[in-house]
Amino acid sequence: MGSDSAFDFEKESDVFEYVVKEGHGVKGLADTGLTTVPPRYIHPPSERIDRKDTIDSTPFLSDPIDISALLEEGDDVDVETKKSEISKKLCEAAEKLGFFQVVNHGVSHEVMEDAKRAAHVFFNLPRERKLALSKANSPCQHVFCGTSFSPQAEKSLEWKDYVSMVYVNDDEEVRKFWPEECRDAAIAYLKSANRMILAMLSALLKGLGVEIDEATIRSYTDARAVNMNFYPPCPNPDLTVGVGRHSDLAALTILLQDDIGGLFVRAQDKGWIEIPPVEDALVINVGDTLEILSNGRYKSAEHRALASNTRARVSVPIFVSPIPPTTIGPLPGLAEKNGKTVYKQLLFGEYMDNYFRNGHQGKATLDFARA
Repeated sequence: MGSDSAFDFEKESDVFEYVVKEGHGVKGLADTGLTTVPPRYIHPPSERIDRKDTIDSTPFLSDPIDISALLEEGDDVDVETKKSEISKKLCEAAEKLGFFQVVNHGVSHEVMEDAKRAAHVFFNLPRERKLALSKANSPCQHVFCGTSFSPQAEKSLEWKDYVSMVYVNDDEEVRKFWPEECRDAAIAYLKSANRMILAMLSALLKGLGVEIDEATIRSYTDARAVNMNFYPPCPNPDLTVGVGRHSDLAALTILLQDDIGGLFVRAQDKGWIEIPPVEDALVINVGDTLEILSNGRYKSAEHRALASNTRARVSVPIFVSPIPPTTIGPLPGLAEKNGKTVYKQLLFGEYMDNYFRNGHQGKATLDFARA
């Protein structure tokens, strides 16, 4: 399309060209001043999010868990007792809902605020800057911008743009390729969360009651992606979704959300609850990889997100995963302990390729790994 004046909001091919191929993203679409959501963004009624349809979260969502003792050094009896109590709470939350919040986690207020500010700065850059980092144009496979989840495979697009920055133990790559407008804030957030990530994953895996060494635990954290998600103000948030129903690919997701809210989680088969923003808390959720490792004991809950009609919403997740050649499957001894094998052994790369092949589809992606 030559100009915005020739742009037809009603024509799905025009919207796709403008948003995806020309790299304007949904941010550029919102900036045109449109007053209704284009048809390409309208989702079926069954997939839309209505806060009035949520249920009481109290039976499912625990109070934020103070994990400060889990990060303490030392192995005296008092510290070990506190660590054991926290680990038990984490395991219970991972089994019940797969989502929980943590406080006193080692990531400072300033680092979290910087990360949220950096997301706003990045997505307010000119289109050309973001287009240069699209999957087709980015000089580094570990850094890329996009919109929606899998636009080529989706009938209805999601009201979200994102930048993904994957850290694979290479500070030189970070300095060279991560966008300078958000690089320092993103890496500060990631590095200050590393200790918490290892402590929580170790507690959860050891809580399964089988032997596992530290090297194996670390192997499930070798790839850590910092994503910055941007949800522009939406004229009809009731007709679309910021993110559709899905479970995460990762072992763990560490989510920093702003004060707008809009994160919804399926509470077993009872309905949807909203995870309210809590100042300085981080939202932690079990991903598919951890459900597979736990032979189904921990749950990677379906979740989705709602855009706002008044303000741009941002969230900054860290996805903690193994690298593609790593084998994932129930930890040794779990199948015998549980009396059944729920998931098979497979390469993480195989699971990842299948996961990204389609649009969001709830937890159907886990069928690929079933025994």
